[in-house]
Amino acid sequence: MAWNSRGLRGSMLEEMINLTNEKYRDRGLALIQKVPTPITPIEIDKKSRHITLAYFDQKSTVDYIGAIQGIPVCFDAKECACDTFALANVHEHQVRFMHEFEAQDGVAFLIIYYKSQDKYYYMRLRELEIYTERAVKGGRKSIRFDELNADYFFRENHGMYVPYLEMIKKDLEERQA
Repeated sequence: MAWNSRGLRGSMLEEMINLTNEKYRDRGLALIQKVPTPITPIEIDKKSRHITLAYFDQKSTVDYIGAIQGIPVCFDAKECACDTFALANVHEHQVRFMHEFEAQDGVAFLIIYYKSQDKYYYMRLRELEIYTERAVKGGRKSIRFDELNADYFFRENHGMYVPYLEMIKKDLEERQA
């Protein structure tokens, strides 16, 4: 798979998450790292020394991984421009990794930014599975904004850009109930 202009898609979302991760780290609340995607450069602009064309070495797992006060966490950041999120944006190998991660008592989820609504959503793995199963059975292959659980939309919190700790807490409480 070639990397080119699409490589910057979602960079705004990732930047917001990176800033949030820094604040969480500074406050001693979490240690979350961006997982670099290994690439092989093909073309490099000699003047600017920037990679202009590259190929992914392997399929990536998720965008972020780390720990939140002893709880292993992994998640992927996704962005969509309209009111529907295409399930094709979540790859089978990512879902498989997230399942394996949760089998090791970790928490795996997606953060989806609905650009048209300017809203962030915390999608639990088990919720993603419901939509995926629907698609496999011949149903919609996307998730409409209006069918999401209102309790899992992010709310502003103490200057955090994407305050996902609150959502993880809510997710864990529901798992224990």
